[in-house]
Amino acid sequence: MHRRRHLLALGSLPWLSACESPKGTAPAPVETLPNAAPPAPLPSAGPARPPGSPSAPAREWRAAWVATVANIDWPSKPGLSPEQQQAEIRSLCDTAAHIGLNALLLQVRTSADAFYESRLEPWSEYLTGTQGQHPGYDPLAVWLREARARGLELHAWINPYRARQSKARGPAAAQHLSRTRPEWVKAYGDQLWIDPGEPAAAEHLLAVVRDLLSRYAVDGLHLDDYFYPYPVPAGGAAANPVAAALASTEPAKPAPELDFPDGPSWQAYVMAGGQLSRPDWRRDNVNRLVKRLYALVKEVRQGQAPARFGISPFGLPRPENRPPGIAGFSQYDKLYADVELWLREGWMDYLAPQLYWPRAQTAQAFDVLLQTWQTLNPRGIALHPGLFTSRIDNSAQSWQPDEILGQIDSIRRLSPGSGHIHFSLVALAQNRKGVAELLRERAYSR
Repeated sequence: MHRRRHLLALGSLPWLSACESPKGTAPAPVETLPNAAPPAPLPSAGPARPPGSPSAPAREWRAAWVATVANIDWPSKPGLSPEQQQAEIRSLCDTAAHIGLNALLLQVRTSADAFYESRLEPWSEYLTGTQGQHPGYDPLAVWLREARARGLELHAWINPYRARQSKARGPAAAQHLSRTRPEWVKAYGDQLWIDPGEPAAAEHLLAVVRDLLSRYAVDGLHLDDYFYPYPVPAGGAAANPVAAALASTEPAKPAPELDFPDGPSWQAYVMAGGQLSRPDWRRDNVNRLVKRLYALVKEVRQGQAPARFGISPFGLPRPENRPPGIAGFSQYDKLYADVELWLREGWMDYLAPQLYWPRAQTAQAFDVLLQTWQTLNPRGIALHPGLFTSRIDNSAQSWQPDEILGQIDSIRRLSPGSGHIHFSLVALAQNRKGVAELLRERAYSR
């Protein structure tokens, strides 16, 4: 839940003028697809495979999320000069290559914004401190160049529905969806969300992704766990609804929750003759978007530099699919994310369930959950579990590095060759409790 949950560690086309380069500033060259020179091939699930077919990646996928929302990983704070931001990019890519990673997942759309030259959405405020203000260069182009120079894959990570995150401070740009298409955007808790039930909003997102994949030679498109938002208690904004979702057990008497305010789109569906229940309609909204995104990735990159489509959902399956002893938050019922359906239908190239609990936590046992996701994967789609490496910190709940190394050992033992993703790169860049060097010397020594 990156970033978003990962904050754990806790519309009509916008106007061209806001995305033009400032006078005297030449945008960084964009690595366009015809000239793309991707690094050595990494494991790829390719098109959906028939049930029972083997999945044998060529080498282990070792990745990390680079969270830009709220400046979690990069840039370290808004308002840095272009030179300072680019120096941080080089440093983070150096860190990844030094440790032994071979892929980065860069968050390029946090809240209907952009970390790249876009004519569809405004520049992110996390770059300059002001949404819509040009940073003086093209960040994604620089990330691509520096990742390529070190043999790293670079995947574009987007949030499909969030429109404003709780730590945003500046006003929305004139071309932001909350101002150009306010009927799509709903306040929920202390954030703004694009209503998944608005068909035109889905078309806008697909246009954004088509534009992104057509102009930048990224190696993949990535979604995290934010679909419909994590529920907010009826008494007001939750202090940390994601932390509650990660709790080892569910409360004996759950608190009342605010319903997501999608009444207009729901009524439009009913008036048009829709027959689904409201929960099933919400799931269908998400299902159709996931299916169309997968098809779009394949369509845009047909005959060009291939790209993988991956999803990183909350780590627990539907309650009825869990083995005895596993308990906790249900994304199927609360986020309206039917991950098991996406696996059965083959609407992704890899799945990265966020297994953000220590191995000894019985109700979310790491090894058991890893094996459970394997049993729910009839097509043998690549499995890259997400690891909560940022839980290594200075808090009383901090993990020791051996927890992460032990989880990697479990993945190699139970799901050979599948790989994994660290949340997030900042923990490795800071080498918290020596975890980066331990990974380099032990887990990634070969």
